[in-house]
Amino acid sequence: MNLYVLRHASAGTRRANPALDVRRPLDKSGKRDCLLLGNTLSSMNVSFDLIVSSPLKRSLQTASLVGTETGYEQKILLSDALAPQATFAQFQKMLAECSGYDSLLVVGHSPNLVQFLGLLLQPAATAQDCERRPAAVRLRKGAIARLSLDRGAAMLQWMLDPRVVGKLYASSTSKSRRKTSRK
Repeated sequence: MNLYVLRHASAGTRRANPALDVRRPLDKSGKRDCLLLGNTLSSMNVSFDLIVSSPLKRSLQTASLVGTETGYEQKILLSDALAPQATFAQFQKMLAECSGYDSLLVVGHSPNLVQFLGLLLQPAATAQDCERRPAAVRLRKGAIARLSLDRGAAMLQWMLDPRVVGKLYASSTSKSRRKTSRK
């Protein structure tokens, strides 16, 4: 399975009231980053068989915008296994339930999504390991990682940061010929 792990895009500052923070939407920069990422993934011929999102508004908006740009037409599934308070066991159970799909996009939050990604990259724990320490991974808001899941540890194929996506988009839309001065 190809697993795409996407952290929700920029959604402004966190609200002090948890009930209000659940409904916090993407900001203008976050929406732009989602559209650019979706466009970049589309140009890379990346498509998804299934998209699963955290039930929080900012994650669902991220999933919807990226999914639309890549041509995803099915319903986006919501899962508490991607919510901010989710555990790795819940995440693994969700992955097992989605194992029939070849290409899966999951959209969630930091720090748990980053920890899940780090744990997937580690070999399976043995009886001697009391605790598994996740691999150190930096996944900025709006960044995506592609993993290949087979037996054992996952293999990281690539990661795209929103800053890199923005630079790629800007360089691809600029003129190919350099400006020269006329004297």
